[in-house]
Amino acid sequence: MTSYHAQWAWLADGPVADVLIEVDGGRFSSVLPGVPPRADATRLAGLTLPGFANAHSHAFHRALRGRVQSRGTFWSWREAMYEVAARLTPDGYHALARAVYAEMALAGITCVGEFHYPHHDTGGARYTDPNEMSAALVAAAAEAGIRITLLDACYLTSTVDGEPLAGVRERFGDGDAARWAERVSAFTPPPHARVGAAVHSVRAVPAEQIPTVVEWAAARGAPLHVHLSEQRAENAACLARHRRTPTELLADAGALGPLTTAVHATHLSDSDRTELGDTGTAVCLCPTTERDLADGIGPGRALADAGSPLCLGSDSHAVIDMFEEARAAEMHERLRTERRGHFSAAELVRAATAAGHAALGWSDAGTIAAGQRADLVTVRLDSVRTAGTGPHGALFAATAADVAQVIVDGRQVVHDGQHAHLDVARDLKDLA
Repeated sequence: MTSYHAQWAWLADGPVADVLIEVDGGRFSSVLPGVPPRADATRLAGLTLPGFANAHSHAFHRALRGRVQSRGTFWSWREAMYEVAARLTPDGYHALARAVYAEMALAGITCVGEFHYPHHDTGGARYTDPNEMSAALVAAAAEAGIRITLLDACYLTSTVDGEPLAGVRERFGDGDAARWAERVSAFTPPPHARVGAAVHSVRAVPAEQIPTVVEWAAARGAPLHVHLSEQRAENAACLARHRRTPTELLADAGALGPLTTAVHATHLSDSDRTELGDTGTAVCLCPTTERDLADGIGPGRALADAGSPLCLGSDSHAVIDMFEEARAAEMHERLRTERRGHFSAAELVRAATAAGHAALGWSDAGTIAAGQRADLVTVRLDSVRTAGTGPHGALFAATAADVAQVIVDGRQVVHDGQHAHLDVARDLKDLA
């Protein structure tokens, strides 16, 4: 058993002083507030939060950071992203993902949802192991010290009209959903990993093939994620082809429900929001990416009020900072409505922690409570950003740079702001 004494710990809906936290077998065995510091307990100075969950990641997009900050649209950015995807190899992707996941660990992220679609070699040729790219990502997460849910994406067509995959996108496809399911079923993850399903988007999976992906996930009780209404152009194409919005198309395919997470959900009709909320479909907001790509501001508060649990992701990794994602959910609402105070601090912390873990299939993580996975993130309260804010204001002042200690499943991964095993800045520089 290992004991920690948190100066402040985020329990339930806010910070509590002097909390003794005991860990046994990678889980919290007891959480006792109001206990004076003890000599046998490791001191956690600052504010200790549950581990963050990054519910939406494309690890290889990190290679674009700082290189595509120019004029253009999402669609021109996508061409640059495809150039990176064309260069990926299993070994190269492993090295890149390990560095990116280690950067996440430094930011307090203890679990990532990797929305994975570069499955195959050039021209769509299968590797000897058809899941070699998946194995590379799962190994990268283990070496970085975090858990992963591999959200294996079905990606079959280039457009809503069914244009076939060509060029680099041939690497993404399995031919049809049945062959996608056969390949994914052959991959057995190690204990730190889980496998979920993803419908890349309504433009990438024909309507008649979506139920196969849904059924695969449902049969396993696995998470199902989907990019939804990120771009107005996608909505327009779906309406022209199917006379339904993307949300309506997914609903008709049985793809909505408590195990499903819609990513972005930026451009929705009122009835779309109601449909998502009524079915308990979660929504993953990715504010730093959505503003970086000029996607628009989604209706986060309205979705939460409709009944959709909200979680957060760093998506393209223009920024990896869950404090920034959480704050941005509130700040974007302020920009949209010209009013302040849409989300409480407790709601934002929940989105960054428990709700994200649940969306990734780890319902036993994301809170500091007996029986839960022992994930802890301690944030300094004496940095130039957080000094004077106190524990209640840290969420609105701290950044990833203020993360001092990170514990994942009871193992220390970050100590005094440094990764326990990797020189992350060097690795990222070497991969540039």
